[in-house]
Amino acid sequence: MEYPIYTVETECQDCYKCVRHCPVKAIKVGNGHASVVPELCIACGHCVEICPAHAKKVRDDSIKARELIKTKKEVYVSLAPSWISDFENFSPAKMIAALKQLGFTGISETALGAQAVSANVAKMLKNHERGALISSACPVVVDYIRKYQDKFVPAISKFLSPALAHANILRHTYGKDIAVVFIGPCIAKKNEADRHPELIDAALTFNELREWFAYENIDLNNIISNDNETFIPEEAEEGAIYPIGGGMNKTLQLIPEFKDVILSDFDGLENLKLTLNDLKPEEVEEPVFIEALACHGGCVHGPGVQHKSPGLVERLRIIGNCHLPTTSPERKYDIDITDSQEADKVEDREVMLEELQQALRSIAKTTPEDELNCGGCGYDSCRNFATALVLEKAETSMCVSFMRKNAQKKANALLRTIPSGVVIVDQNLKLIECNRRFAEIFGDTTLQIFDAKPGMKGADLQRLVPFYELFNNCLNSGKDIYRNSYRLDNRLLDITIFSIEVNEVAGAVIVDVTNTELRREQIAKRASEVINKNLNTVQDIACKLGEHMAETEILLRSISEEYADDKLLDDIKKEFKMEDKK
Repeated sequence: MEYPIYTVETECQDCYKCVRHCPVKAIKVGNGHASVVPELCIACGHCVEICPAHAKKVRDDSIKARELIKTKKEVYVSLAPSWISDFENFSPAKMIAALKQLGFTGISETALGAQAVSANVAKMLKNHERGALISSACPVVVDYIRKYQDKFVPAISKFLSPALAHANILRHTYGKDIAVVFIGPCIAKKNEADRHPELIDAALTFNELREWFAYENIDLNNIISNDNETFIPEEAEEGAIYPIGGGMNKTLQLIPEFKDVILSDFDGLENLKLTLNDLKPEEVEEPVFIEALACHGGCVHGPGVQHKSPGLVERLRIIGNCHLPTTSPERKYDIDITDSQEADKVEDREVMLEELQQALRSIAKTTPEDELNCGGCGYDSCRNFATALVLEKAETSMCVSFMRKNAQKKANALLRTIPSGVVIVDQNLKLIECNRRFAEIFGDTTLQIFDAKPGMKGADLQRLVPFYELFNNCLNSGKDIYRNSYRLDNRLLDITIFSIEVNEVAGAVIVDVTNTELRREQIAKRASEVINKNLNTVQDIACKLGEHMAETEILLRSISEEYADDKLLDDIKKEFKMEDKK
C-alpha cells in the first residue's frame, strides 16, 4: 500500500524546506527532489504543511471510503472531536446530516473511545509506583518512540489509541461486519488504519472530507438537518477535550479510580524530544504519566485541517463544545482495548571517520573553521549533513555556502581569464565587480586603483567611463544595448551592456577593437590594391587579345581570298577545255 505521504517530483522546487522542518530527517534528496523515506517517517505531516510548492501530498483514502459505501455495507464514521474547530459555526446536527448525504450509516464520536482509554489508564495508574508512563493516544508519538527512543517503548501505556478503541466499540455495538471510517485532523491515523485493518477500514483528514463534499456538490451552508439527529450510540462528554494539550490529563482527574500521580503533558514533538533525549527510564523515580501529542497545541492543530482561525480561538471552540460531567463518570466497557507496542528502531549503518572527512571535503569543509553549521541544508550541523551525504540521503548542492563559494570561484576564474573587460554596477552606478582587463582599457590611473583594490567595489562608474549614460538606459529599460566601434580618444571599443536585474544591476562586456579595426583597414587597402592591379592586367590582356584577333582576321581573310581566286581560275580552265573538245 502506498505510504500516506508522498512527493510529486515534477512540483518539487528543490528548496529543502521539508528537510529543515522534518523532526527526524526522514527525507531523501536525489536529483534535486526531496522524497519521504517511509522507514524513517513518523507521518507528523510537517512537510505537507510547510511545502511552498505543495509537492508533498497526502494519500487520498476517500476513494476507498466511497467504494465501501457502494458495496452497500453499513459504514460508520468515527468523527474526531476537533471537527468542531475546523468546521466553525456548524452544528452537530448539520455535520451528521452532511455525512449521511455522503452515504454513511451512522455518525459517532471518537471521543467515546477517548473516554474508554482514560478509564482504563486511570485504573492502571492505581498500581503505578515508579517511573514514567507515556500515553498511546498520538500515533506520531508512538512511532517516534518505537523508531527513535526505543528504550521507552515499555513505558507506552498498554491500550489502544482513542480512534482504535472507538472502532472496537462500534464493532462491538453494531456488528463485526460493519466498516469504520475515521475522520480527523491527523495524517498518521492512516498508518494506524493500515496496521489495524480489522478495526479501521479507512482514515480521512478533514481536508479530504471537504474535498469529498465538493466532489458530491454538497454545500455545507445549505444543509437541511433534523435537530433531533444526534451522535450514536450516545453523545460524548469529557472525551471531547482530548484534542487540546492537557485534555487527556484533565479527563483522568475526573475518574474516581484515579490515583494522585504526577501528570505531565507535552505538546509538540520538539518538546517531547527535549524531555526524552539522554534520559534513561530508570532515572525517573517518581510515578509520572506523560500525555504526549506531536502537534503544538494538540490535535486541534493537526496537519489535516485548514487552520483559518487563530490558535486560541480554535482551542476555545474545543473547550466550549466539551460538556464535562458534573459528577465523576463511571466508564465501564465490556470490551478489551489492551494493546502492546514493539520497537522498530531505525538502524543507520555506522559512518566511518574517513567517510565523514571525505564527505566534508566534498563540500569544501577542510578545517573546523569551515564548518559554519548554518542549517541552510536542513541539518543542524555540517557533520550531520556530511553523514547524510555518506548515507546517500543528501546532495552536495544542498550546502548553500559551498554552492555560493563554488559559484564565486567560477565567476572569479572567468573574470580573471576572459580577454574582454567586464564590469557589473548597481542602480547608483557603483561598481559591484570588475576584472583587471576593464581597468587596463581605461588607463593607468584606473589600473592603479584596481591593483590597490581588486574588483574596485564601490567605485563610481561615472568617473571611469564617459558612456555611463548607456548603463542608466539599460538599468531603466531592462534591454540590452550594443555599440560597435565606439570611438574613445584614438581607440575603438565594442560595448555590450546587459540587464541582470531591472533597475537594480547591470553588466557590460567591453572589447578594445582598435588593432583589429586597423588590421581590417590594412587588409581592405591591400585587397583594393590587388583588385586594381588585377583589373589592369585583365585590361592589358583584353587589349592584346583584341590586337591579336584583328591580325588573325586579316590573315584569314587574305588566305580566303587567295583560295577563292585559285578556284575560280581552275573553273575557267575546265570550261575552255570543254570548248576545245567540241
